[in-house]
Amino acid sequence: MFEYILLLAGIFLLVRGADYLIDGSTYLGKRLGVKPLVLGLTVLAFGTSLPELAINIFSAIEGTTDINLGNIIGSNIANILLILGVSSLLITVKVKFNVVRKIIPFTLFSTILLFLVLNDSFFNGTNILTLVDGIALLLFFLVFLHFSISEGKKDKKGVPKEIVIHKHRSYVTALMILGGIFGLFVGGKLIIESVTTIAASLHLSEFFVSATILSIGSSLPELIVSIRAALKKKLDFVVGNIVGSNVFNVLFVLGISSVIRPIPFNLAYNFDMIFLIAITSMLLIFMYTGKKYQLERWNSLLFLSLYAFYIIYIFTRG
Repeated sequence: MFEYILLLAGIFLLVRGADYLIDGSTYLGKRLGVKPLVLGLTVLAFGTSLPELAINIFSAIEGTTDINLGNIIGSNIANILLILGVSSLLITVKVKFNVVRKIIPFTLFSTILLFLVLNDSFFNGTNILTLVDGIALLLFFLVFLHFSISEGKKDKKGVPKEIVIHKHRSYVTALMILGGIFGLFVGGKLIIESVTTIAASLHLSEFFVSATILSIGSSLPELIVSIRAALKKKLDFVVGNIVGSNVFNVLFVLGISSVIRPIPFNLAYNFDMIFLIAITSMLLIFMYTGKKYQLERWNSLLFLSLYAFYIIYIFTRG
């Protein structure tokens, strides 16, 4: 029972830490004169991926590599099926053509790239996300960052005011950033310790626990930001937040993790990777074929049904 309390405490600290760090960093960027949409595509997208980053860094250091992959794959699946599913139930989610034409395809590309580097045994005889793979992912991340900043400079609307924090004094901003980092550090440590204990006690794989409980918990920042944006009818931001976070998770978080420690890949989890590629492709198709580049309500019901199927599947797999 104590392990579950530690897990909940860790998730709470992660979410609150990410929230404070996002707010503090966003206001700092505004004070430095960074354009609002650039902040949205960089600071906020990075900020909502901070829980995954904190978990994966601790996981890589301690050698619990199944948590690395389960956290990212499960998180990205939850982002598309659960978070976009819930958001598009609240309101019809539609985006600009540039988001459909450029950002979502880049998300699909990064997912396919991860699948290929995880299954490169044909070239090097092992299914391991190596140091070289990690560096390659980080280089592609720099390309995405440059692309995001370039796109952000073209848009004058910027991040919705409801998403950007209110003004604070400099020392309050500094305290928010430091408090956020502390929350992420302690939360990540608690989560890794509790997940490994829970998985062992229930005779479940660390991948399963991290792809379900942990991935939903670490996706809470994306869920909160997306729901707030959906209720305020800031529709571009809903999809941008999700797909941007998925790119950050794959290219930056897994890139950093595999630089710290190579990550072995169990071929049994290829189903999860193919499933992620399929639903990312589905999102792109729905956006292209939907009226005015939007998700219909039936799309959200399909997403939520597919998420329920995925949870049931990996539970029966163990």
